[in-house]
Amino acid sequence: MRMTAKFPSRKYPDAGAFVADYVRLVATGLTSVRSSEIDRAAAALKQAIRDDRLIFACGNGGSAAIANHLTNDCSKGIATDTTLRPRVVSLSATLELITAIANDIDYAEIFAFQLRNSARPGDVLITISSSGDSENIVSGFSGGRSATTADISLHVAAENYGVVEDAHQALMHILAQYVRMSEIPEAALKTLRF
Repeated sequence: MRMTAKFPSRKYPDAGAFVADYVRLVATGLTSVRSSEIDRAAAALKQAIRDDRLIFACGNGGSAAIANHLTNDCSKGIATDTTLRPRVVSLSATLELITAIANDIDYAEIFAFQLRNSARPGDVLITISSSGDSENIVSGFSGGRSATTADISLHVAAENYGVVEDAHQALMHILAQYVRMSEIPEAALKTLRF
């Protein structure tokens, strides 16, 4: 996948000019994600929910916020007006446990340790990383090691953290809304708010 140019690579005279290029890069980043992988991600998410499996999410920094927000998109969003009852856990939301593991064991173990205690075969893990190389995520930019180890990779081809994070957040909304939409009768879609 060809990477987009570094952004910003020049000074902008005003925020309006900056936003035009930023929005273009977010759109380019989103369209760089392979639609076949998005299909696979939606199917895996739906299957996990139907099989009553846990869905775990994790990330660092801005990606942690996306992982935390994903619990809302899935737990409330997908369940609204459907019979689906997702069980979603953000491993990034457990500050007390994260700091205990980081302090007493190793920061690289903050998510793996939690998974060893809570995850079972068939559960789903969604890792969110702009670089794809965070040591505690390897289980964005060039895709990093995560792109080669993941069963499903939603790689955003971009070189700007904000652009990648915005695309990741959009992908979380897309997946949750698609799964919800797929469970609602078509006639009802005209009256519901997403």
